[in-house]
Amino acid sequence: MSQNPWLVPVTTLRRQPGARREERRVGQIGELSVVGSVVPASAEAVAVAVLDSAVGGIEVTAEIRAPWQGECRRCLRPLTGELRCEVRELYRPRSEHIGPDPDEDTYPFEGDHLDLSPMVRDALLLELPLAPLCGEDCRGLCPACGADLNAGPCGCAASLGDPRWGVLDVLRAPEVDSGPYAPAEPEGTGEPRV
Repeated sequence: MSQNPWLVPVTTLRRQPGARREERRVGQIGELSVVGSVVPASAEAVAVAVLDSAVGGIEVTAEIRAPWQGECRRCLRPLTGELRCEVRELYRPRSEHIGPDPDEDTYPFEGDHLDLSPMVRDALLLELPLAPLCGEDCRGLCPACGADLNAGPCGCAASLGDPRWGVLDVLRAPEVDSGPYAPAEPEGTGEPRV
């Protein structure tokens, strides 16, 4: 079994208040996904972290990056990119988390090692785009034939409308002048309607 690349020894930091240490860690963090994008399980994340010994714990400031992939929400083209984020978090010894509701704004650690992976996962998950676009000007797909409108017009009718509203289209059609929804005749003309 390989060693966990996200475990950082902190014995020296805990013994010397005000001490600082820089770490660069690279490794897999498992799959992260939201509706439109994913960090694959095989992808390697990189974290460049500065650990500072602080009162009550260890403060971690890090720059994190990882590759992501997904598809454009309009035209469904495959997309790839790199997530980049900066975080600043506090790790506290698990023994200081007393009671059933530990401080949710900190990460716990036990013994002489602290695990950066929960912080890395949380930071990258928050950076994943929920609805990625290949470009702000993406025209998407034709709703009738499915052609990519970024390549040019598809030749379908200009406006097919939404079929769910089709029943209401009779109310605005100009040639409709009879039936229960026809416009009323002005009163007093005295001429019978044909």
